[in-house]
Amino acid sequence: MRLTMFKSFNKFCLRPLSGALLLCAIAAPALADWEPTKTVEIIVPAGAGGAADQMARTIQGIVVKHQLMKQPMMVINKSGSSGAEGIMDVKDAKGDPHKLMAAFSAIYTLPVAVNLPFNWRDLNPVAMIALDEFLLWVNAETPYKTPKEYLAAVKAAPPDTFKMGGTGSKREDQIITVALDKVAGTKFTYIPYKSGAEAATQLVGKHIESNVNNPSENIAQWRAGEVRALCVFSAQHMVYKDKITADQSWADIPTCKESGVDVEYQMLRGFFIPGGTTKEQVAYYVDLLKKVTATADWKEYISKQALKDVFLTGPEFVKFLEKDEAFNTKLMNEAGFAHKE
Repeated sequence: MRLTMFKSFNKFCLRPLSGALLLCAIAAPALADWEPTKTVEIIVPAGAGGAADQMARTIQGIVVKHQLMKQPMMVINKSGSSGAEGIMDVKDAKGDPHKLMAAFSAIYTLPVAVNLPFNWRDLNPVAMIALDEFLLWVNAETPYKTPKEYLAAVKAAPPDTFKMGGTGSKREDQIITVALDKVAGTKFTYIPYKSGAEAATQLVGKHIESNVNNPSENIAQWRAGEVRALCVFSAQHMVYKDKITADQSWADIPTCKESGVDVEYQMLRGFFIPGGTTKEQVAYYVDLLKKVTATADWKEYISKQALKDVFLTGPEFVKFLEKDEAFNTKLMNEAGFAHKE
């Protein structure tokens, strides 16, 4: 089962032309410059410590360190109702260019799951700056070394014996869990938490048997030898070869498919501003994120967090969103997560 998923003011406007001056006022006016006039809020529709929160705070730190913006930038977590609180906050801020929302698959799954009166088209797409992976993790003290071994144990146990932790209900973590159940014939009890960080803590504490966290959400525990990565839900190995543990890099982790578990899922990491904002305002944030992702700090971050380096904006970003929306909606329906009147 595949779960893949101008500013341009012409400097030559004022120049000699046949003994006279070509005046810019005669030409079509260039787009006006824009920049924030007050604090910019990065709204994260997820809990503190999770992958979206970590990314937002990394970007905030890079902006401050390199003085990329005159106004302050503040990260605000609004995780209520599995992220609906943050999403609706940005939707309701129509015309306000001082809110920048960190977006992920919840922009598709929540409207389907709870009939949320929201569509990503209500907002103004800025850019996708990465794709995030998901991995199957178990506690390092368990005997399971491969996904086949683990899923065989789950299948052999009475239904609902094994618990899978994840972020929120009827979202990407639970979608993957349902897909595993269908492919492997297992029956996990899914436990929703407020963030991937909480799911990681619960796994270390043995309150759950596994989670499907993003790399960034379990890396500290993996480095400390507290959890074990069994496989990545991707078509290819991750590219990062620096050792994280004593003997493993991200690139050493097998794909779930090559391990006999045909499940794939990757998630966008992108940004939107409220609807009713202007092209100039979008252009400002596109330029800001391009500057952020060009820094050595960002390159180091995506390497450590094993993010797939992708930057899309404009029509290419919209095309991706349309395709990803259709894909996630299909998965939600197949999992039986669609809201029913």
